Formats: sequence, structure tokens, C-alpha cells
Amino acid sequence: MIRKKSRREESLDHAELARLLPAPGDPHLSLDRHLLLEEHLMSEIQRTAPAPAPAPAPSPAPARRPARRVLLIAVPVTAAALAGAFAFTALTNSGGSGTVAATPPPVEAPVVRIEPGSTAQLASTVEHIAAAASASKTPEPGPGQYIYIKSKVSYLSVSHTDADESKTLVEPLHIREVWNSPDGKQGWLDEPGYKPKGGITLDSDVESSLGGPSYDYLKTLPTDPDALLKKIYKETKGQGNSPDQQAFATVGDLLGEELAPAKLNAALYRAAAKIPGVVVVDHAKDAAGREGIALAHVDQKSGDRTEWIFDSKTYAYLGSRAVQVKQADGIKPGTVINWTAVLERAVVDAQKQRPGAQGTGA
Repeated sequence: MIRKKSRREESLDHAELARLLPAPGDPHLSLDRHLLLEEHLMSEIQRTAPAPAPAPAPSPAPARRPARRVLLIAVPVTAAALAGAFAFTALTNSGGSGTVAATPPPVEAPVVRIEPGSTAQLASTVEHIAAAASASKTPEPGPGQYIYIKSKVSYLSVSHTDADESKTLVEPLHIREVWNSPDGKQGWLDEPGYKPKGGITLDSDVESSLGGPSYDYLKTLPTDPDALLKKIYKETKGQGNSPDQQAFATVGDLLGEELAPAKLNAALYRAAAKIPGVVVVDHAKDAAGREGIALAHVDQKSGDRTEWIFDSKTYAYLGSRAVQVKQADGIKPGTVINWTAVLERAVVDAQKQRPGAQGTGA
């Protein structure tokens, strides 16, 4: 899923980009691959560019993680172009009011055994998950409070380079913390090594939507699974690799760095069970190493399977994983190209405050 950009930062034109990047050599890429690589580089530039000079209205930063999912359509690039992308990211990260340590170099993606999925236990598994969600005591954020979510994450960097086509590179597992106000207008993101030291603002005046929801927006969504799924299909029409994959991805995005009312969470799971192609995977591990059961769906175009992982006993949501199940764009089956684990989800009294530090400002 490629989210709508909520940022209004100035971006470089193609000529300036070409001047800053080293010559890419002769990559022998088709036109569509060139365009996809260009889109990735531009998203990295926009994601890390210094804020423009003060203006009457603040320039909002994205309230959600930039759409890494575009990289799941893997792009083979030359080593020179890859080096240029990392170098340019480091260059733009050094600007602005904060400084960021050198971004950790990507590492080789882990490879796991692909466990087959099944629909045999889909209905009963989803009902267990939905029942657990309905019974959970979801905190209700009040005025002036913030929704805090701490995760361990790793995202795809590049499928392979011309120097070694056997390796898929991903970010090292690292901590990411997000604070968002219930209305989605104020927020903060701290992701050491990937954002300036101390974090960046997520303040935004962009209206909430399924592509970038706030807690207040989520409270307005229908809790009838059929009505909810119909709305998701309608509002994501034309996005993603297929309508079914996009619907599944949209529901999944509401499970990670969001806090949804208990009834809506239950409706989301029941709605997901109605998406064609959803299966149960009996064993999967999140980014924290916790094993559980998963609801999964394969993107037939990119060949990766997105898995939402739940505790096998309590059915609480643990995290997600994207595993390549079909050879595509140089990525071998079994490669984990996206990995997350939700470590904490809470309501706190102030921005940049952590649970257990109420009133102190963390």
C-alpha cells in the first residue's frame, strides 16, 4: 500500500537529484524499474529532508511510517546507485535542527522455513482473535493525552545489487517509538539511527482517513464487518497490487502503530476473514522472537506473504512479518523482508513521555 503523503516538504527536481547522485553505471533496467527506483529515492529524500523555512502554516510531517511497502516490489539496482541512495540519505539527515548518527548499514535478510497456510481453521481462529479483542481493556485517550506505541522493526532496503544478486538487504532490527494525539494533529517519532537525535515532529493538519487514521477517526468507522469491509474496498480502490491485497494491507496497518476501540478491532478481524485468500499459518515469529499463530495473505504480484501474528493462547496481537513465498525480483522464497513487534501500547499524558514516567516527561 502506498500511503497518501501528508508531508508538504520541498523536494528536489530530477536535475538536482542527478547532480547529487553518482553515475549509476549500466544497470540494464527496464523503464518501469527505473521509475520505481526513482520513486524510492525521492521518498527517501522527502522522508529525511530538512524542514523548510518557517511559514505561516507549519509543514506537517507524515503521521505514519513512510510507505516502505513500495519496496516490497523489489528493485535490482547497481552497487553505485545503492551507495548513492545511502549517501544521500546521510547527507539530508545531517541537516535540520537535529543531527542523526550514521544510519546503520543494511544487513542480510533472515531466511525462514515457509509454513503452508490453510483455511481449515480460519473461521474459528478469527473468532478467538475477535473475542479476545472485544474483551480487551483498551485505554481511552482523553484531551491533551497521547497514544504511545513502541515497536521493534526492520524493513526492506533493497532486493539485491549487481555485486551480489544472492543477498537481500534489510534494516537491522531497531526500536521505533511513536506518540500521536487522539485527533492526529500532534505527534512525535523517535527512531534512533533513522531520524534526527531526539526525534521529529509529526504535527499535521491533514484530514484523517484510512490511509492515515487518527483515534478520533477510527471511532467513526462502522463495527459491522460487512459494512467495514465495503468501506475499505471503496476507499482503497485502485491502490496496491490487487483490491484484496490492498484491503488486507489496510486492515494490517490499523493493527500496528494505531490504537483502535475494542469493538472496531474485533470488526477488523472479522472483516479480514472475508477477504479472499486469507489463511491461517500455525507457527510464525514476530520481530521480538515471540512465536504465535498468524492470519496471512499472499500478494500474487510481488510474491510476499504478509502475516499478522497473535499469541497462540491469549490471541493478543504481537506483530507482523512479510515473507517471500515465491521467487520474484531476485528475492528468494523464505526471505523475511519486513518484520515488526509491538512492545508497548499505552496512553500517556504528554508528548515524548513513556509509560511509567507520567508527569516527568521522558
